[in-house]
Amino acid sequence: MTGLMPLFAFVLIFSAFSSNGVQANSQNSGGELATLQGDFDLSSSKAVTVLVELQEQSIVEAKHNGKKQTKQNLKNARDLVKNELDNRVTNNKVNREYDYVFSGFSLELPANEIPSLLATPGVKAVYPNVEYTTTEELVSQEEYSPEMFDSAPFIGANEAWDLGFTGEGVTVAVIDTGVDYTHPDLAPNFGEYLGWDFVDNDNDPQETPKGDPRGAETTHGSHVAGTIAANGQIKGVAPDATLLAYRVLGPGGSGSTENVVAAIERAVQDGADVMNLSLGNSLNAPDWATSIALDQAMAEGVVAVTSNGNSGPNNWTVGSPGTSREAISVGATQLPYNVFKATTSSSDGVSYGSSAVQGFPSEEALLSLNGQAFELVDVGFGAPADFAGKDLTGKIALISRGAGIPFVDKATEAAKAGAKGAILYNNVAGSMPLIPGMAVPTIMLNQADGEALKAKGSSVTVSFNVAFDKAVGETMADFSSRGPVIDTWMIKPDVSAPGVNIVSTVPTFNPDAPHGYGAKQGTSMASPHVAGAAAVILEANPTWGVYEVKSALMNTAEKMVNPATGEAYPHNTQGAGSIRVVDALQAETLVNPGSYSFGTFEKSKGKQVENQQFDIQNLSDETKVYSAEFTFKNEVGKHVKVTTGKNLKVNPGKNQKVNVNVQVDASKLAAGYYEGHLTVTEGDTVIQVPTILFVGEPDYPRVTHFGFTALGGNEFEFYSYLPGGAEELQVWIYTATATGGLGTYVGDALYAGELGKGYNYHDWDGTLVDGTVLPAGKYRVAVYAKKGELDRAVLGADVLTIE
Repeated sequence: MTGLMPLFAFVLIFSAFSSNGVQANSQNSGGELATLQGDFDLSSSKAVTVLVELQEQSIVEAKHNGKKQTKQNLKNARDLVKNELDNRVTNNKVNREYDYVFSGFSLELPANEIPSLLATPGVKAVYPNVEYTTTEELVSQEEYSPEMFDSAPFIGANEAWDLGFTGEGVTVAVIDTGVDYTHPDLAPNFGEYLGWDFVDNDNDPQETPKGDPRGAETTHGSHVAGTIAANGQIKGVAPDATLLAYRVLGPGGSGSTENVVAAIERAVQDGADVMNLSLGNSLNAPDWATSIALDQAMAEGVVAVTSNGNSGPNNWTVGSPGTSREAISVGATQLPYNVFKATTSSSDGVSYGSSAVQGFPSEEALLSLNGQAFELVDVGFGAPADFAGKDLTGKIALISRGAGIPFVDKATEAAKAGAKGAILYNNVAGSMPLIPGMAVPTIMLNQADGEALKAKGSSVTVSFNVAFDKAVGETMADFSSRGPVIDTWMIKPDVSAPGVNIVSTVPTFNPDAPHGYGAKQGTSMASPHVAGAAAVILEANPTWGVYEVKSALMNTAEKMVNPATGEAYPHNTQGAGSIRVVDALQAETLVNPGSYSFGTFEKSKGKQVENQQFDIQNLSDETKVYSAEFTFKNEVGKHVKVTTGKNLKVNPGKNQKVNVNVQVDASKLAAGYYEGHLTVTEGDTVIQVPTILFVGEPDYPRVTHFGFTALGGNEFEFYSYLPGGAEELQVWIYTATATGGLGTYVGDALYAGELGKGYNYHDWDGTLVDGTVLPAGKYRVAVYAKKGELDRAVLGADVLTIE
């Protein structure tokens, strides 16, 4: 996950099924088919692996529904389905079986026999066994210093330790790439039982080492574990917590859903108090195999914490399992930082007005550019080959944006070549983003200034004047995914935590120098801050359940302000805010749930009424009388009336349920998304609970996923996922550039109208709508969908080849 591990997944509702999810009947007598979710080529005989969910409830689900369930009964139910599958499906193979937090098994079978699986009695749903991947960025030992690890102190971990709470006695499961349990900063947190390796199916959940013939080494899980509980040269949020490692991502950082679900199940049974999953997918849907397993883990009393995704900054980008109804989903913030301004001048007397600081490794390195004249070396797009044979020592690398190379990689190559700094200029009109933590001080210019400087070549030197401009408080990372969740309309993330340029433990794979540290960013790095905080809170409050922990973190979170607008970030950007450990520890009142969605109001005449409920918990030793008020921004409050129960007197250590009556005159409000707060007050205590509601159909994107499957012989199948259907859908064809980018628009491949909710499939033979047959070549494909006033275009991820 570039710090995060994205789970790239799609949802297909098979053409015969309702997209709302139709359950199969337990009797195969004209009953309905099971729900299919996933992107499958059902015409192929190629073997695929799926997760099969049974109608028979898991042990945990049954328990919390007031029913008795046994392992033997579940085994009998699985055996019945497996025996029936032997009659219906050729060459099927069961891999893993589940019964505790998920009822079912993983199954390998030919893709074209999935329809038979869906008709098998006892099958509730079928999910894809999606692959997870991860990448990471390391900091060399020479660049590392313990002072760089400042995110744990920022959220108040040090103050919690001073109060005597370090996570001691609390067990945290890290479900990831494994953990280097030999790392000196992590070894104290492991006992004799380390966890489990679901990749190699043994009791050694070590990271993949260098030289594994199956793929590259991994470091991600150790980084996550260090943020939670490192206890050495650096300290995690809960340095005395006990760690368990569950390796579900193997060589090269790849893994599968079947292993993730198995790890969740085993971690619960192994007695974990908290689990962290810095995993995710790009699908905004609340019901997914991993989400279901996490919901049941929470029901069983394990605090489940998961990353929200790295697909921001637009709304509706949260992915499963961050979409889980119950687990704590975490967005990523950037710690407070200083902003610097810069002027750039060349020795011929020209000053470049677009000059601005993009990123730097330290303030000292940035300010060291002042007062010197530097030679300039043009290195093109900053690819490794562009530096070959060029002397950059003590000089400034002049680099163009583009070629698909990330900004940080360009700066890293400049640092490797010995450059003192870099000038990075745009290759298109417009501005470029600020990038924290660049490997060399990097000044950015616009396209015109950059090209003008490039034209002067080595005939000029450059100089800089860098000065402090302003301080910026904690801010949301642009990459952090936003909510809300489709179908449940829940606010996500639940909370946020530091996730930019986080330094933590990584394996060195060298016993002679075991102190490895690395810098990564992503919501993968934010999530373990919350998992560590949960461990500290549980030590202080051993009788608390999962929802007390979740509410404490949400009720006491710090609301963050967007420096660009001067206003608080929206609820679906920051959740309840950035966590503060000590405030959560010292809370005397909890309000649950910690965020509130009233859902959708679509009644065109009169008032639509909904009845809901929230809970106030008095943790103090004295009776408290609370007041509660719902407020909404702008004029919406005139047309939304919320009334609550009158009895808000809560005795010491007791809970009080409060009934809520919501009346919305949707006809008086424009369609859209509205946010406000439930404010609960008692004396000096004020708790603001984020609330949202929707008028009319929510404004989620008309198309969230698009791609194609090559069928051979220049035949293709386009697929598009339409969360709410579409009145119009078009597929646009562009030439592909040499680097795979977007070239010239060629024409339309498809027009379609009145398409239903869910996945839609269309065959295409390489002929455009106007009858033109595409010549051989490489093309990029995009889809445009529209319904009402809402529309969206999405570019396909792959290059389409016509032969």
